[in-house]
Amino acid sequence: MGIETVYQERSLGEKQAIWRNVFMGRHLTHRFGFIHVAREKAIAEQILMQHLGLRGAGMDPRAPVTRLSGGERQGLAIGRAMYFQAETVILDEPTTALSLKEVGKVLAFIEQIRASGKSCILVTHNLAHAFNAADRFVIMEKGRLRMQYAKDELTLESLNRNMLDIANGLKN
Repeated sequence: MGIETVYQERSLGEKQAIWRNVFMGRHLTHRFGFIHVAREKAIAEQILMQHLGLRGAGMDPRAPVTRLSGGERQGLAIGRAMYFQAETVILDEPTTALSLKEVGKVLAFIEQIRASGKSCILVTHNLAHAFNAADRFVIMEKGRLRMQYAKDELTLESLNRNMLDIANGLKN
């Protein structure tokens, strides 16, 4: 349906090769049903270069996912979603437990999604990350829509204040 989700908990096989993770559950096969390993490795290498910008000698599609940093792992999951032509990518807390540098990488991946004309739904508790990445803000509480704004209608401070007001029961 054109929707891919990148979950908060790592959804990659840590000990498996990068190329296997790209095609997990959706392997490309020969006409006899065998996995087309060479083609999958070549595509995984393209994803490493185009979506992740990884070009080092150590970045080999045959390398285990454990070689990638946290941000690169999130980027691999996002690259996989982009490869499979997702029109909408849902990111569930993609910056949790990442260093500042890794957060920057994930926010850059979100920008790549936007630049490709695709949509991204960012689920996060970090308002600063959301404010840097988003064009629109939809604030929900207990499953109900509470606020909806375009980015140019507010500042990070006013977004924070509005959310606090909702949490304190001051806004309907």
